Amino acid sequence: MTWHLDIENIAGIRHGAATLEPGLDAIRGTNWEGKSSFIQALETAIGVASPLTEGADRGHVELDADDASITVELVRDGRTVRREGSPYLIDEYDRKRARLFACLDERNPVRQAVDAGENLEEVLLQPLDIQNIDEEIGSLKHEREQVEGELAQANEAADRTPTVRDEIERLETEIENAKGRMSELSTEDDGSDERDRLSELRAERDQVDSRIDRFENTVERTEATLADKREALEALTVPEESSVEADLADAREELQSVKNDVDLLQSLYSANQRVLEEDRLGLVTDVDHQLTDDAVACWVCDSESSRSGMEARVDALGERVTDLRSAVETHRDTVDRLEARAEEFTQTERRERDLEEAIADHESTVADRRERLAELRTRRDELDDGIEELSAEVSATTDELTDLESEVKYREMELEEYRDELATLETRVERADDLEAERERLSTEIADLRNRKAAVKRRTREAFDDAIGEIVPRFETGFETAHLTPNFDLVVARNGREAQLSALSEGERELLGLVAALAGHAAFEVGDTVPCLLVDGLSSLADENLHTLVEYLRDRATYIVFTVHPEYTAFEGNEIALDDWTVVSDERSVTAPQ
Repeated sequence: MTWHLDIENIAGIRHGAATLEPGLDAIRGTNWEGKSSFIQALETAIGVASPLTEGADRGHVELDADDASITVELVRDGRTVRREGSPYLIDEYDRKRARLFACLDERNPVRQAVDAGENLEEVLLQPLDIQNIDEEIGSLKHEREQVEGELAQANEAADRTPTVRDEIERLETEIENAKGRMSELSTEDDGSDERDRLSELRAERDQVDSRIDRFENTVERTEATLADKREALEALTVPEESSVEADLADAREELQSVKNDVDLLQSLYSANQRVLEEDRLGLVTDVDHQLTDDAVACWVCDSESSRSGMEARVDALGERVTDLRSAVETHRDTVDRLEARAEEFTQTERRERDLEEAIADHESTVADRRERLAELRTRRDELDDGIEELSAEVSATTDELTDLESEVKYREMELEEYRDELATLETRVERADDLEAERERLSTEIADLRNRKAAVKRRTREAFDDAIGEIVPRFETGFETAHLTPNFDLVVARNGREAQLSALSEGERELLGLVAALAGHAAFEVGDTVPCLLVDGLSSLADENLHTLVEYLRDRATYIVFTVHPEYTAFEGNEIALDDWTVVSDERSVTAPQ
């Protein structure tokens, strides 16, 4: 279960080796000793980073893990770095999940988004973009339509099989009776060649008549279907796309404009509110403390005012921020509604295209069948002429025998067709259960994909709430709680009121960034694919808080790998020694001027 790594020219490590044990693995060292570079080496082995050492042409990470040996080579190719070899994670979807939710260093996109106070929907749902859910649904629906068509044929085959078996039994009896009668009538009369020829012509004419009937029925059914398709196409109303797209573009622009206003006013409000709440007016202006109120000079326009007047203006500014947030939700609803209309247009347009293609196919089929019908009718006329001519030549005494021979030949051809049809029907019937199971599987997959995004959103918010509920009581944070809104805005409550992330300490923001990433880790079930959590860049956490965090993470992955400074107290787990490593900082110290 141990992991062994051999590292060369990765990030700041020239050469180093280490062994990871299940549980906690601490990399203790000062800055420039390579502990963060070791995290990057692990990320290289996993397949989410390519940090070739500056100035090096090649580097590698060798990982012996779980009876598997992995080697990843990094090769400098001009201004880019090329990766050779197969990393631990091959699938792009798995690598994206690992980068976002298992590699929790300072470069982690989720931590960066939280620290910047950004909306988290895009970053937390990035793995779904790789899966192309809409395209996959379309492909599965097309596959299901094919399966349903085959299943309909199987059900029709099951209904028709008894009839075909009865027809085969009837034909076998008729042929047997006809042959018995032919044995009784067999003679040595001359004219056998004419009888054979006449029998063949009559048998062929009967076959042509049968085929004409079938083609006429097919043309009738196809024309009925064609009429239904034309009626459906005529009834289909395709909305105007241009107006929807234009309205949607305007709505998105208005939404972004209002969001920009919110960000701007929020920044202004937060700064002024903090100055007032922390009683720091003296930092930005002159304050004259009077008996009833403080007289101050406005730090923007230098006009005289009072502290209470400024507080009223800041409160009004806060109310304006709240109003603008409501406007954001209204604009977002408008965008959602217009996006739904745009999707309706796309679906209707696709339906129109499908109907037009089906109509073209049916029209082509009808034309082909009518052409074939004309050929068959011409052939029937030719056969009738031939039969009439030969009939006059055949002796009347052999008419019955000739008829019997013709009947036997026709019945035998008909019997062969029914036997072929029965074989086809039985094959289709045998597949009915498998087709039904396949249709159910495809329907389930389609439903799962349609619900996947909503389900992942729900699971992510629930996982965030669960993590916050577990972490906040363990830490002495300056906020009581936090949650993700349905739109994935991170909202923090402090002193019973909503607080801005910018007002939190660096350590609190780092803690919230980790919680958000761990919520994605749970929602996307990253632990099933990636057996490790990599944690770096938590220097703002105090010793006690870092111990608390590591203990909280202990059961979330097989390997919890984290960096720690020398002054932190020991952890119950494996500590990785850096003494034998060669790092870039060693070269700098050697070449530094004396």
